[in-house]
Amino acid sequence: MEIRRGHPKDAADVAALHAESWRTAYTGIMPTDFLTGPLLEDRLELWTGRLDAPLPGTALFVMEAADGIDGFAYLMPRPDGRILLDNLHARPGRTGSGIGGRLLAHALAWAADEYPDRAVYLEVLRANTHAVAFYERHGALRTDERICRFDQGFELPELEYTWPIASPV
Repeated sequence: MEIRRGHPKDAADVAALHAESWRTAYTGIMPTDFLTGPLLEDRLELWTGRLDAPLPGTALFVMEAADGIDGFAYLMPRPDGRILLDNLHARPGRTGSGIGGRLLAHALAWAADEYPDRAVYLEVLRANTHAVAFYERHGALRTDERICRFDQGFELPELEYTWPIASPV
């Protein structure tokens, strides 16, 4: 498996993996009607927009296996000077195989090279205890908590985790 930069042609595969990951990880956390609704279409719109007209300084990394994309990470600079790791997903059924750790290490190394003076952070739903434990095992420190308001009309508690500047995994 190799990690490479994402391209516009990856939008459909990334969107499908994103929707599958949410449907698996967030069952019982997010409303069922959201997860069973037009989630794939929503994610496809998001990824088509992000990849067809990328914002300056953003990066999508995909882990590609012989049978397709097994994971991805997306980073974006934020106005507060930090770098948001907005997405980190491994294909359901392949979690625990090192995909997430490799993608995270790659993302943090990229951020350290491109933005050496900026911390990397992410937001994770509080109830996603598997992801919370993963980030803590990989050196992230809890730096905030708040309520995440989704455009679809629901709210969930979320945590913010940060890797200090130039933090190795």
